[in-house]
Amino acid sequence: MKTIRYIQIKKILEKNSLVAKSNISDNEIFSSIKTLSNSKESDLSFFSNIKYVNDLKNSKAKACLIEDKFLDHLPKNCKPIIVKDPYLALALISNLFNEENVNSNGIISKNSSIQSDCKINENVQIDSFTIIKRNTEIDKNVYIGSNSSIGPNVKINKNVVIHDNVSISNAFIMDDCIIKSGARIGGTGFGFEMKTKQKILHSGNVIIGKNSSIGSNTTIDRAVFDSTIIGRFSNVDNLVQIAHNVTIGNFAVIAAQVGIAGSTKIGEYVKIGGQVGISGHLVIGDNVTIAAKSGVTKNISDNEIVAGFPAKDIKLWKKEIIKNSLKK
Repeated sequence: MKTIRYIQIKKILEKNSLVAKSNISDNEIFSSIKTLSNSKESDLSFFSNIKYVNDLKNSKAKACLIEDKFLDHLPKNCKPIIVKDPYLALALISNLFNEENVNSNGIISKNSSIQSDCKINENVQIDSFTIIKRNTEIDKNVYIGSNSSIGPNVKINKNVVIHDNVSISNAFIMDDCIIKSGARIGGTGFGFEMKTKQKILHSGNVIIGKNSSIGSNTTIDRAVFDSTIIGRFSNVDNLVQIAHNVTIGNFAVIAAQVGIAGSTKIGEYVKIGGQVGISGHLVIGDNVTIAAKSGVTKNISDNEIVAGFPAKDIKLWKKEIIKNSLKK
């Protein structure tokens, strides 16, 4: 089992400009991070939601990431690590306990296939039965799992992790991205002339910004002419469909089973709940939140929170739900 010393926790928080206050010794050891209710005497926990205050009071954790305003609820056995944002601190520290970090070992399997015009930089790992097709460039420290197909016309920047059974073509994957198993990126989209059903040639590509994560079995279609774009630091969950020529801004969060139709433009810091459907050729502003199972058929301005079908201001939607329930 992997153990972490408190000095490691302090260093990762300081690296990310988070101040932690605690009397814990630098050499104090933690065996894992767990919830308040499941923590044991050697565990680190966190408190970020007032509805779990009873769990806090009864926690057996050795220490807890907590805001100073909640210290009175902390049991005597649990030492405080006072931080301004416990949940952000948790996100950073959780990486210290991660035993599944994937790093390239620099080995290219003899059972892989690389076409002659591809460029493979140093310390790239390519596992068995993966094919690297023409006009593909892979930068240093990239990991590519087994049974994947990369190319043609792909550029992968440094430190990218691509898991098993992934297909990427006609795409530019920027630094530090994670592509999970079964993702399909850069394939031809759903495009044809409606009357005759004549298919339209898709000759564009996909661009995925740095530090983004693409979930398992998610599909991102190449653009018709230009680029389908996913912004930096975006998190796309499993089983999401992103159609041709969609653009999504930085820091997007998109939950599972979302479908986004072609040529829709989505701003930055957008949050989209599970099973949302978004029509094509729409403009969705910055800082928009779309509740789960909503159907978006019209443009949405900056900072709006919408819900329902057709999606509307969430306050109006709630009023309609209450009104309809009273009729029954």
